[in-house]
Amino acid sequence: MILIDGKKAAAELREELKKEVAELKNKYNKVPGLTVILIGELAPSKIYVKNKEKSANEVGLKSEVIRYPETVEEITVLEKIDELNNDDTVSGILVQLPLPKHIDKQKVIEAISPGKDVDGFHPMNVGNLSSGYESSVPCTPLGCYLLIKKIETNLSGKKAVVVGRSNLNGKPMTQLLLKENCTVTITHSKTADLKGECLKGDIIVAAVGIPELVKGDWVKKDAIVIDVGINKTEKGIVGDVAFDEVSKVAKALTPVPGGVGPMTIACLLKNTIECFKRSQKN
Repeated sequence: MILIDGKKAAAELREELKKEVAELKNKYNKVPGLTVILIGELAPSKIYVKNKEKSANEVGLKSEVIRYPETVEEITVLEKIDELNNDDTVSGILVQLPLPKHIDKQKVIEAISPGKDVDGFHPMNVGNLSSGYESSVPCTPLGCYLLIKKIETNLSGKKAVVVGRSNLNGKPMTQLLLKENCTVTITHSKTADLKGECLKGDIIVAAVGIPELVKGDWVKKDAIVIDVGINKTEKGIVGDVAFDEVSKVAKALTPVPGGVGPMTIACLLKNTIECFKRSQKN
């Protein structure tokens, strides 16, 4: 079984991006800029943002974090986004989720210019992705896709089973796999005979948020299994896949932690660079 090392893949991707940023700097005499808005004091959000800032600096991006207290008014955030939309030095804007209850997440997502939406959450990017047009792709499914491609370069004709139908992962993951000519089945916690559906998959992407849901006897021999889940349990952090069981049958499997997670931030940097390149074309 191949253990898919997300840390190694992310480090390799960052090296490629570092070279690309240096080339862009030579060509345009400026570098892509990523601005993150962080609201409140949630510990996981603060850790994420710190990691994003560190990684952005590593590859040579211009990085900025704008911090607001949890009590900040929605209008203040929306006005700041509008200002960043009109700032040529900012290539990508990310508002760290979750947001305080008094701030409308949808309003915030839609306020970000689609051309600077590095999370790929703006309805225009969602629509472009599902139509097969150029778009920003949400970072986690993009990371999953790049990890799958490391194991199998030609996915044409493969049967893929996506467990989970969220806007963050399940739906965009499906679009990426369809683009590769996979036959994709979207399943979820309410699917009848979920085990039977998973057994058909040459590729399984588990992103449903149920600890160790996908068992060893749910996976056919030599399937590629990508575990997006991060669940806190009594025995520590586990994924949506029963790792010990599935590792005995799968061809390749991502660990949790150390699998998809590191790729998510690397893909955020990739999206920032892509947004910059598109803005220079326009």
